[in-house]
Parts: sequence; C-alpha cells; structure tokens
Amino acid sequence: MPQPEHARPVALVTGAAKRVGAVIACRLHAAGYDLVLHHRRATIEAGLLANELEAIRPASVLVLRAELGDIDRLPELVEKTIGRFGRLDALVNNASAFYPTPIGSVLSSQWDELFASNARAPFFLAQAAAPHLKLAQGAIVNLLDIYAERPLRDHAVYCMAKAAQATMTLALARELAPEIRVNGVAPGAVLWPEAGKSQAEKQAQIERTPLQRAGTPEDVADAVRWLLQDARYTTGQIIRVDGGRSLTWA
Repeated sequence: MPQPEHARPVALVTGAAKRVGAVIACRLHAAGYDLVLHHRRATIEAGLLANELEAIRPASVLVLRAELGDIDRLPELVEKTIGRFGRLDALVNNASAFYPTPIGSVLSSQWDELFASNARAPFFLAQAAAPHLKLAQGAIVNLLDIYAERPLRDHAVYCMAKAAQATMTLALARELAPEIRVNGVAPGAVLWPEAGKSQAEKQAQIERTPLQRAGTPEDVADAVRWLLQDARYTTGQIIRVDGGRSLTWA
C-alpha cells in the first residue's frame, strides 16, 4: 500500500489534557509528532493545550472527547485520527482512574471503572489501532505503575487492573511483532494524588528512594518519547521511572 500523504508521524495520547498526559503530549509535539489529544471531561484544559501547540505548529492537533468505558467509542477515536491525518504511528495509553477501594467496601461499579480505564480500554484501543500502526511500523506505550508489582494498601482493584495492563503489554509485544513495538513505563512518585498524601508521608517515601527526590512528569515524558522514537530494538519491556525505589521497596 502507498505511504500516507501526511508527512509527520502522528501520536494518539489518551488522558492528554492534564498532568502527566499533557506533558507527554508537549514532549511528543516538540519531537515532531502531530497529536490527537483525548480527554474525558477536561474540555477547557484540552482546548488550551491544543491552542498552545497549534500556535507552535498550525494544523498539528486534533482534540477528541470520549468516555473510555464506552467500548464502542474506542474504534471511533482511531477512525477520526485516520480521517484527519491519514496515519497513526504511536498510541500512548495514559488515561487512568485511580482511587482507594478498601476491602469490605468495594462496589462492582468501582471494579468496572478501574478495569475499564486501566486494562479494558487500553487493550481494545490497541486492537483498533493495530492495523494502522502496522502500516507505519509504529509503537504503543502503556503508562503502568510500580504498584502493579507491589500492591498499595487499600487500592487492591486499581493494582489488579494495572497488573492486567502490564501483562497485556508483554502479550501484545509478542502478538504484534515484528511490525509494532509495545512497551510500558512504570513511574514511581511523580505527581502526588490530587486527594494527596500528608507532607510527612511524601517525605518518608522520598527518603526510601535512592535518588532522594520525587520524579517529574518530564522524566516520564522523556521515557515515553525514547520508547516511541529511539528504542528501535526494544519491545516487551517495562521501564521503571521510579528513582530506584523498586530496588529498596518498603
């Protein structure tokens, strides 16, 4: 088949309007990617980010709103990407629900929401994107969590969903090779939860980290960009961007 006419590579980033997702989007845009910015409810933030990036490079950004729990909407995200740009080179599954689910109080709706955003949607979005990524010899990066290996207390369902996504990363790396590379990035303490830890808890966690600091969204974005753009012989890997915390886990 002929190559798509659109000259620049295109990346679809879920949960791209705020926090780490927005920084990943900016880093990829600076690296030459045109972008599809997905969001769920952050309409204002997505619009402001798109305007900022469009001022740098006109006609380089498409904003799409979708509830990732609605599985029927996932192919539509890919279809609209192809309709606008004609190609898809990278998928970054960043969107994630995160909140505590203490045993004894877990609702089935919480189970559904946490698995939908952290496991089901990334899988079915990857499935919808795969034919286009194959044409581009592209790549997928899943944003994972070090808690997929060492569960966080009172967050059993979230940790289980992230563990499923980690296994999915390895499985898709085998299934989609050799045309598509699939990797993951597992951050440590990068952005504290919005419902946050106490200052004492934050400091204790940093002291247990060999690099003696919290990470930044830029640290994560750098790893994502490297896996998409430079790591041409890397697939089925989960890169821990955690300051060495996983070496001295407590």
